[in-house]
Amino acid sequence: MKQENLAMLCDFYEFTMSNGYFKNGFYKRNVYFDVFFRKVPDNGGFAIAAGLEQVIEYLKELHFEEEDIAYLRSKGIFDEEFLSYLANFRFTGDVYAVPEGTPVFPNEPIMTIKAPAIEAQLVETFVLLSLNHQSLIATKANRIVRAAQGRAVLEFGSRRAQGASGATVGARAAYIGGCAGTACALTDELYGVPAGGTMAHSWIMMFDNEYEAFKAYCELYPDNPTLLVDTYNTLKSGVPNAIKVFKEVLLPQGKTKCAIRLDSGDISYLSKKARKMLDEAGLTECTITASNSLDEGLIRDLMMQGAQIDTFGVGERLITSSSSPVFGGVYKLVAVEDESGEIVPKIKVSENTAKITNPHFKKVYRYYDKESGKALADELCVYDEIVDSTKPHTIFDPNATWKTKTLTGFTARELLVPVFQNGACVYDCPSIKEIAAYCKEQVDLLWDEVKRFENPHTYYVDLSKKLYDIKGILLSVAHES
Repeated sequence: MKQENLAMLCDFYEFTMSNGYFKNGFYKRNVYFDVFFRKVPDNGGFAIAAGLEQVIEYLKELHFEEEDIAYLRSKGIFDEEFLSYLANFRFTGDVYAVPEGTPVFPNEPIMTIKAPAIEAQLVETFVLLSLNHQSLIATKANRIVRAAQGRAVLEFGSRRAQGASGATVGARAAYIGGCAGTACALTDELYGVPAGGTMAHSWIMMFDNEYEAFKAYCELYPDNPTLLVDTYNTLKSGVPNAIKVFKEVLLPQGKTKCAIRLDSGDISYLSKKARKMLDEAGLTECTITASNSLDEGLIRDLMMQGAQIDTFGVGERLITSSSSPVFGGVYKLVAVEDESGEIVPKIKVSENTAKITNPHFKKVYRYYDKESGKALADELCVYDEIVDSTKPHTIFDPNATWKTKTLTGFTARELLVPVFQNGACVYDCPSIKEIAAYCKEQVDLLWDEVKRFENPHTYYVDLSKKLYDIKGILLSVAHES
């Protein structure tokens, strides 16, 4: 079987369009595409951008093998000169993107690609796949982590993920979103996300009784072991046997850190009873982990009920984002360069106003309140605009000309940073721990109203006056035609 080449992870119409661009000479023109999304998953107030590092690796390695060219030739529809062009294909364009871990909002670019038309077209599928998937999981993880109110959340979803890459990069994205670690060893090996795990019910069932299983495990792994206590009867045997083994094996060695895990039953009730039993036994440092089809809603309920849980293990509902399983990012043409090199803005018009695009090569500013440091609004500007934060600045609601907001006492930051210039990567990817820390820091800069789970405040994503006017002109022209 041929080894997969990710350059071929591509919708077939990208090739048919690219062949047409080649025949018409458009392939020599630079074009500009934006990646953005229209709706936050789970009706949340914001999303978390992730997946950039995988896009970078993809673009660095982008090429077509002889077998790929032969496959395309076998279709009998592609020009031979176009196939020769693909044989020497490399990415030579520019990429701008928000750093991974950045909170992002609907209708603003999270990535912009400027490249010759064929290059920009052929990368669409993988770029969307990577950003959509990891942004989805990072966003879901962040919701779950916020629901846990400071308790650690571990990603447990590999066996329910959609495929091997769904498990590995999904766990990576979950760590960016705030999870403390993963059960997936490969994600640790590949990306440095801390992996850990203890036992399944099968370990306990291999022994003649629960006590022997716990004792054998603690003798093997005396440093902070976690015992699964619900194989038979959580309160009658599981917790008492765990207490007995901790006292017999760990305490004589001076080790007091240990844990139990609850994986079934009424987690709230069991955690309270188990906490009382552990404390009465003097095992106050023993923590309680809970798992079993958890998500942010169930975790919030457990917190409201006063459940005595220190760590949550979250699997299928995190790794698949089962309550809202599609991120919905799109890849839209926003400008082309004419033969003189002038940037000509383009717009997609629709009877569905939500699908009307924001044209032109753009930059995105995020404005922060100088006093509190909190994020106030984002503004989409034309690429050559510069915002002076020392003066009052007015931003325009893209849906209503009369709805404006004037900012004073603010600082400004450009969100899109250079990633590729003329085909060369100019971005140093942070470590996964740095990305996760950055994500937490940036989420903390959002107002609590934006972070609400129910009916969150709509964060402003507005247009500069210049961009607003350009969009209006293009809409008028489109309407007349």
